[in-house]
Amino acid sequence: MANKLKFGNISTEEAIKLEDTYGAHNYHPLPVVLAKGKGVKVWDPEGNEYYDFLSAYSAVNQGHCHPKIIKALTEQANILTLTSRAFYNNKLGEYEKFITEFFGYEMVLPMNTGAEAVETAIKLSRKWGYKKKGISENEAIIVFAKENFHGRTITVISASTDPDCRKGFGPFTPGIEKIPYNNLEALENILKKKGKNIAAFIVEPIQGEAGVMVPDDDYIKNAFDICRKHNVLFVADEVQTGIGRTGRILCSDYAGIKPDIVILGKAISGGVLPVSAVLSSKEIMLTIKPGEHGSTFGGFPLACSVAKAALEVIKDETLTVKAERLGKVFRDEMNKIDSPLIESVRGKGLLNAIIIKPKADITAWDICVKLKENGLLAKPTHGDIIRFAPPLVITEKQLMECISIIKTTLSSINK
Repeated sequence: MANKLKFGNISTEEAIKLEDTYGAHNYHPLPVVLAKGKGVKVWDPEGNEYYDFLSAYSAVNQGHCHPKIIKALTEQANILTLTSRAFYNNKLGEYEKFITEFFGYEMVLPMNTGAEAVETAIKLSRKWGYKKKGISENEAIIVFAKENFHGRTITVISASTDPDCRKGFGPFTPGIEKIPYNNLEALENILKKKGKNIAAFIVEPIQGEAGVMVPDDDYIKNAFDICRKHNVLFVADEVQTGIGRTGRILCSDYAGIKPDIVILGKAISGGVLPVSAVLSSKEIMLTIKPGEHGSTFGGFPLACSVAKAALEVIKDETLTVKAERLGKVFRDEMNKIDSPLIESVRGKGLLNAIIIKPKADITAWDICVKLKENGLLAKPTHGDIIRFAPPLVITEKQLMECISIIKTTLSSINK
């Protein structure tokens, strides 16, 4: 073995070979193997250190292995992990009260993954449409914005416009309409045309996977008002933008609105367990009855303890305030970089991206590989965009070190 291992008993080379041999090839990872994480940093098996600027797609907002979250995990793991919802448990109700009060909603439906939460919101919206709005059975329509990313289940990819997600997976779920993102006229037109059958409009306040597409300042507020006018539910998918990532507890808070349904996941557990949640009113939530929706692991005691601790960390460490402040620092510094490789910079809070200008066959992937060699991990999306989303616990000093790495990397590639 070329390098002595510091973490684990498998080298970088062995780990990559094992995944390639025995795992489905449904991901194309950056050529780095992670064996340890703490705070904003991660290490490979050989002990090489990196700044994590992806945060597991914003699941690790509280930093890797936050001690308070790990304490909640280990303490509860020694007492009770799973009961299923066939029985009550002594952690679920406590967590449900906590999370509904934390976000200002009446009820929560706990699930596991972000995609499950989106599916839950779709089912809730349809059920509300039939029971409360009076849509004829099997006629309900859900409207989505194009270029979205809500997950990869069949129904969710039915709402996608990404050919990589869709090709070879049809037929798709009916009752879905797609309109351009950040286009109020398109929303108004479809609600005028088909509004009597439209149950909900599901939208990301910022489209993360599309390349951190930040809409016009008035888009979310006006879209919410249009939905109100047509008696259509406004559903915010905050799986990636929520839990402090953009400088607010929810990104939709910037618009001064309260979505009818909020979809949460990722950082709701600080990256420790798959935990997701759908928040709404009693009027909407109680349209679903026993036996109509659920999950063996949805709301399991271990998840409840972990999620409560993870949300407390966001509040106690004022990570939303830090995300807003450091996000402005990051964008200001990125805009100062004089590089022909940068076309533009965009983002909100600590969810940011730079758009790369093609030059001499240099791609965003090439830049990310070079960043990795220089000690910073980021991932390209859509070929020419690099997303930068460090854990919210990052200090300003650490952020400036990372900005220096980005500047040095771009400068070296440009030579």
